[in-house]
Amino acid sequence: MDAQENPLSDAAALPDLEPATRRIAALLGQVDDSRLDSPTPCPDYAVRELLGHLTGLATAFRDAARKDLGASTAVSPDAALPVLDDDWREVLPRRLEEVAAAWRSPDAWTGLTRAGGVELPGEVAGAVALNELVVHGWDLARSTGQPYTAGEAELRSCEALLAPAEDGPDGSPDDGSDDDSLFGPPVPVPGDAPLLDRVIALAGRRPDWQPGS
Repeated sequence: MDAQENPLSDAAALPDLEPATRRIAALLGQVDDSRLDSPTPCPDYAVRELLGHLTGLATAFRDAARKDLGASTAVSPDAALPVLDDDWREVLPRRLEEVAAAWRSPDAWTGLTRAGGVELPGEVAGAVALNELVVHGWDLARSTGQPYTAGEAELRSCEALLAPAEDGPDGSPDDGSDDDSLFGPPVPVPGDAPLLDRVIALAGRRPDWQPGS
């Protein structure tokens, strides 16, 4: 396939991570220190761990886009609870800008790269990065009592990534509960639920989740 036939050669056709990163950055201003120990839809994370995870994933996927495969791309996010550094209010917005900028390069979406210790095609890594930003942006908004929306193109990308395969390895329907899923098992929602709710449910979260629920 030559460059004219490759859809990833057209920068205008590439998924854009900037709207998702800008939404997260806008949420940060309402996160005061009193909220850092509040619960989140991620059972193992309080808000401080969620912010630490966002900082780590923004760094890792920035480097994955650049094919700068070092320590940041080598470690699974499940290896230990994320640690939130004292300078997170300066560092996290900067990392969000950097990861969005890195994935604007068409080269980021080609070849092989690595994230979380896993080698994967650039186009898959970019889709995973977008999904992480959208879902964890929703997590942060819910945890801190803020509204959250996302664009249809972003949500369709997340839906395609998260949707379980129609059939399991033995030909039986896949219920999405396998250990290789990106998040928890999907949560049932009505078929006519809003697209954001359907994506959040595919990520193993209750769309009506509230702190203390």
